[in-house]
Amino acid sequence: MSRERAKLVVGNWKMHGRIGENATLLIEVAAGASALQKGVSVGVCVPCPYLAQSQALLSGSVVRWGIQDVSAHTGGAFTGEVAAEMAADFGVTYAIVGHSERRAYHRESPELVASKAQRAIEAGLTPIVCVGETLEEREAGTTERIIGTQLEAVLQALTEEQAAGIVVAYEPVWAIGTGKTARPGQAQDVHAFLRHKLLEKGATVANVPLLYGGSVKPENAEELFGQKDIDGGLIGGASLKSKDFLAICRAAQTVTH
Repeated sequence: MSRERAKLVVGNWKMHGRIGENATLLIEVAAGASALQKGVSVGVCVPCPYLAQSQALLSGSVVRWGIQDVSAHTGGAFTGEVAAEMAADFGVTYAIVGHSERRAYHRESPELVASKAQRAIEAGLTPIVCVGETLEEREAGTTERIIGTQLEAVLQALTEEQAAGIVVAYEPVWAIGTGKTARPGQAQDVHAFLRHKLLEKGATVANVPLLYGGSVKPENAEELFGQKDIDGGLIGGASLKSKDFLAICRAAQTVTH
C-alpha cells in the first residue's frame, strides 16, 4: 500500500443554509481553497435545494460540491426522494450515504446504504460511505464488529473496481455534534481496522480516502489528520463558518506527504 494519499476535506452542511448566507460562505470557501497547495481536495455537501446555487457559484473553482443523501431507487413513485442521476444533473461529485443520522432517524440498514452507494456509482458520483458506532457499542467493545458490518455490506455489493472509487468516513456517533472527539490514537486504531477491511477487497481498494468526522475543529484537525491512516475529514458544524473550515483545510495541507 502506498502512503502517498492526498488529503480530502468535505463539509457536510446538514440541514442548514439560506440563499444569501450560502452565497457568502461558498464564495469565501472557493477563494480560500484556491490558495491551498496541491495534495488537498475540498468539497461541500449541501442541502438538495441548494445544488443549483452551489453549481453556479463553484463551477470553475477547485471546490467540488455534493449531495447529502441519494435514493436507493433510480426513479419511480418514491415521493420526496432524490435519485442519484438527478443530483448528477447539477454537476455533483460527492454523495454522502449511510450518515449516522440517516441510520438512526430513518432506520437505514447496511443493505440499504449499500444500494444507495451502488446508485451513486452508477450515476457517476463518488459515494462517501459513513460508518460509526454509538457510545454504548464502543463501551461494549463492539466497535469493530459494528463498523465492519456496515462497511462489509457496501463492499460486498460493489466490484473491486467500483469499491476503489468510494470514500469512507468514520464518524463515531458519540462524537457527532457533541463537542467530544475521538483521541487521535483512538481514531487511528479504527482507521487502521477499516484500511485492513478495504485491503481484503483488493489492493486498489486499500488506498481509498479514509476520513474522520466527529467534532473536528481547527484546534484538533492537524493532530487528527497527521495519523497514518486518516486522509482528511468530513466536517459538520465547522463547515458552516468559512474561517474555521478553511483553517481545517490548511491543517490538512500541513500534514500532506
